[in-house]
Amino acid sequence: MTETAREAAAGFDSTGGVGGQPVLDKLVALLDLEKIEENIFRGVSPAHSPVRVFGGQVAGQALVAAGRTVPEERKVHSLHAYFIRGGDPSVPIVYEVDRIRDGRSFTTRRVVGIQHGKAIFSLSASFQKDEGGIEHSEGMPDVPEPESLPTLQERAEGYFIGHHDRPRPIDLRYVNDPPWVTRKSGELPARNQVWMRADGKLPDQQLLHVCVLTYASDMTLLDSVLARHGVYWDLDKVIGASLDHALWFHRPFRADEWFLYDSASPTASGARGLATGRFFAADGTHIATVVQEGLLRVV
Repeated sequence: MTETAREAAAGFDSTGGVGGQPVLDKLVALLDLEKIEENIFRGVSPAHSPVRVFGGQVAGQALVAAGRTVPEERKVHSLHAYFIRGGDPSVPIVYEVDRIRDGRSFTTRRVVGIQHGKAIFSLSASFQKDEGGIEHSEGMPDVPEPESLPTLQERAEGYFIGHHDRPRPIDLRYVNDPPWVTRKSGELPARNQVWMRADGKLPDQQLLHVCVLTYASDMTLLDSVLARHGVYWDLDKVIGASLDHALWFHRPFRADEWFLYDSASPTASGARGLATGRFFAADGTHIATVVQEGLLRVV
């Protein structure tokens, strides 16, 4: 495992701005943590990451660490996380798991990600055995089919947006105009809607699918805040970072099948923006809900 993860880290950025199964396989390898002691795991980052480790990667790896200490029949139903310090992509992250509680129906875990002797990330996750009960959900928005929409590379053509050149294990298709387009047109959209899926085939491990969706949930979410003000990361002077992140998983799903990410921002103040999002499977099933607050300084 360790050698596989190291090879993945070394090769993650070697394929240019493309995706596909080879890039997805490298993400799966990065999520396959090394167990170095009971309740202690170690993860690596892509060799050519940006200045900070991508928040979705840290959250996904921390959830893997938590899940490795929980019986497989108990599924994660929620997580709450804080991004404490920017992660250093050049050194491994050590994840320490605290087994808070093992109850008859629920299991609770706390995970701290550590680098250079300091906490950079904390996560609390709750797992539950399968149970029946009352059920309802709101419907999915009426949107075009994902295969009918342009790829991210096609949408970004002609725009100098650096982070779109990196390899992407997630196939991403904007339903509405992306924020770098609405910035130019002057439109201030209230919602951001994106189809997503893992760009290849994933193994049949439900925890892995949940961790890949967790990884993807940190993509495009804060765009819903910026779009309401006509600014965008690489085209304006924006300093931003995820501050906290909460996810609730409602129903089973596969992350290598299309899901709609429908997000909006109800408020922004004090150099912080709040964004909420809902995930829907292609058949309209509401599979997850997310809330994130981010640091957003427009200078």
